[in-house]
Amino acid sequence: MGVSYQTGTLVRTGEERATLVRRTYSLVLVSVLVTMVGATFGLSQPRVMQAVAAHPFISFLAVMAPLLLATRMKTEFPMNIGLVLLFTFAEGVFISPMLYVYGRSQPGVIMQAAILTLGAFGVLTAYAFVSRRDFSAWGSFLMVGLWVLIGTMVLNFFFRNELASLWLAAVTVLLFSGMLIFDTWRLRNVYGPDEYVGAAVQIYLDLLNMFMAILRLLGGRRG
Repeated sequence: MGVSYQTGTLVRTGEERATLVRRTYSLVLVSVLVTMVGATFGLSQPRVMQAVAAHPFISFLAVMAPLLLATRMKTEFPMNIGLVLLFTFAEGVFISPMLYVYGRSQPGVIMQAAILTLGAFGVLTAYAFVSRRDFSAWGSFLMVGLWVLIGTMVLNFFFRNELASLWLAAVTVLLFSGMLIFDTWRLRNVYGPDEYVGAAVQIYLDLLNMFMAILRLLGGRRG
């Protein structure tokens, strides 16, 4: 899943760009930590996990609500930060049933997925910052790929094909790897000095989706 943000005044100076990058990755780090807190809370509350697992669509809508509000209030500090952190906490609760299943059935696989995700994040981010390529043409291609992926996942939700699920997880890793490069390029070249909230949300979603897909791949391979 992803969210599109409109951009305003472009970053003009090296100091503005450094401030934007620092604020963006600080918010990404805090968001990841808050997601871990949300997941820990969910894992400690069996009734909450059961409710999330029993009503995934309602839970998904509840998770997305603060994110949608954040997109409308992305410049209204500190409300925008609060809504993003509320979203990331709710996201942690939302994924807690999946973490519980993998943690009980395959101990260690969550840590392996986290390490692989962190390594991929570091390599792809460094590549996007070091490369002098213009990645602007990737936007339309990645967006079409995202909608095709979502549609295919919805179909597979009804057919429940395990092999297809593994292939979709692999495609998800590739797609969000590309989106991470694209969003990092936008952080360098497109976003304005005060648009760190939108940039952080995009990068956080790329990171989260990569982690979940890698976790499904590792879990499916062992299964």
